[in-house]
Amino acid sequence: MPALVSRGRGRRTINEINMVPFIDVMLVLLIIFMVTAPLIAPSVIDLPSVGKANKTPDSVIRIVVNKDESLAMSVTQLAGKTGAAPSASPAALALTDVAKAVLKAQNGVAATPVVISADRSVKYEIVVKLMDTLQRAGVQRVGLSVQLAP
Repeated sequence: MPALVSRGRGRRTINEINMVPFIDVMLVLLIIFMVTAPLIAPSVIDLPSVGKANKTPDSVIRIVVNKDESLAMSVTQLAGKTGAAPSASPAALALTDVAKAVLKAQNGVAATPVVISADRSVKYEIVVKLMDTLQRAGVQRVGLSVQLAP
């Protein structure tokens, strides 16, 4: 109900909003948030860890993205657990031909892993396009090669 004020002869209503209760409520809320904020524990994100695989694959297809954004593919046959021997020298490829070459190198074995190694100066967009091309072609296991910092 509006407050009535008598000024002179007639009564008029006050058309202004009283801001004091609003400010009091906001200050109380601010104090509550300031007190409870340090008590809330930050959320923990569980990141995947790198570990050793249970079984070493028989062969690995490696795609290298060079500084000039050219692609090269090589297939490495793993000789037991002692080491790896490349089966052929890296073959230069275009982005459109990578999927066909990888599927041909897999020889119908969809579990053959594909490892992408890219130079540090290569745009991330090129690597994502390569991964997308492989995924659309039906390649199941695609990984990124990293170098651990010393």
